[in-house]
Amino acid sequence: MGAAVSDADPIERYVAELGARLRGSRKQVRDLLTETRDSLTDASEAHLGRGLAEDEARQRAVEEFGPVREIANEYQAELAVAYGTRTLIWLAIVLPLMHMAWEYGRLLLVGPWQDFGSMPPAWYLFIAKANDLTSGIASGLALVTLVLGRFLARTYDAKLLARIGAGVALTAVGAVLLGNLSIIVATAHLDVARLVQSSPMSVASLVTWTVIVRLGLLARRCLSCATIVA
Repeated sequence: MGAAVSDADPIERYVAELGARLRGSRKQVRDLLTETRDSLTDASEAHLGRGLAEDEARQRAVEEFGPVREIANEYQAELAVAYGTRTLIWLAIVLPLMHMAWEYGRLLLVGPWQDFGSMPPAWYLFIAKANDLTSGIASGLALVTLVLGRFLARTYDAKLLARIGAGVALTAVGAVLLGNLSIIVATAHLDVARLVQSSPMSVASLVTWTVIVRLGLLARRCLSCATIVA
């Protein structure tokens, strides 16, 4: 009986259709839908005060609020920017912390390069250095995008900024992924035993890859939020 009433109620039907079009943080979607329902209810009560019947008042409130597709596009832009901001903050903070933790663990548990018996060849040190720089550059790129996004938000379309943020996030994660793959392949080519010479560092590698995959999923979802047609 309650479901039938909800289906027949213009406000609940409007909110349900709006919610079906939105993608993003569940909490933010829920908050937006709650605000929408409250606004529609307030408008309906205002129409009731002017003498309209309840059904007519609720229908009038929905009509005045705007077409679902139009409102969904506005909300989706807001959700996309929020998700993009969250993803870039994670990249700006997690990548350098992850790299510092890895380097400290390597020095503590494995030792500096000169402790390897013989100094690795120049090509290996170049790849290692490039991998070291990748996290810093990716983190800096995420931070710059965040700052520029704040300044450009007033003049550029929110969805465009969200797409740029998502693209930067995916590029940053891809670069870190490539850097880690490169050093693993280079190490295996140089001396495969070095990949498993320390159990704690093997665990650290697993954690690192878990974090990278998680950041990649965040970046991919960020792009999905920014490009979805509401």
